[in-house]
Amino acid sequence: MIAKPVRGYTTAAADGDVVVLLIGVRINHFRAVHQWLPVMLSMIRMLRELARDPDRGLLGHVLLTASPRTYYVVQYWESKEKLYAYATSPDMFHHRAWTAVNRKQRQGGARGHVGLWHETYIAPEGSRESVYFDMPPFGLAKAHGQVPVERRGRSARDRFAHRSQPAPEPGKTV
Repeated sequence: MIAKPVRGYTTAAADGDVVVLLIGVRINHFRAVHQWLPVMLSMIRMLRELARDPDRGLLGHVLLTASPRTYYVVQYWESKEKLYAYATSPDMFHHRAWTAVNRKQRQGGARGHVGLWHETYIAPEGSRESVYFDMPPFGLAKAHGQVPVERRGRSARDRFAHRSQPAPEPGKTV
């Protein structure tokens, strides 16, 4: 199904902290298909596993390519705790996949054929903003919902200043 664009300017409806995981693979040797293809298929399997169980905390993802050699996924998570729980859970596919990767690395079988990487970011409220024009829900807006830009502010400065909870008055404690 092709998502229809939402007319006009919108922004992501994310409140509170946003957890973003970038995770990817780099094909170092194209001919070593038997080394890099299982890694790529493992990522797809993990995304399907997470889609079947929304309580695990994955809110959304975007598959991207940086070059013919580098492919990655931008993932939006409910919390870093849920991300950690998935990554370390022995009953989830991620645990088995990393066990296999580590075993191959120890045996020297995968050295140099495929590169793996990830970066994780916590973007607190007030340290991010987004704007979309005539776009279907995408990225952060697809993960957290999409609202008319006026709800968060027409300018980037206004959207950065948006708070889901009013700030306490100076001198007052919460």
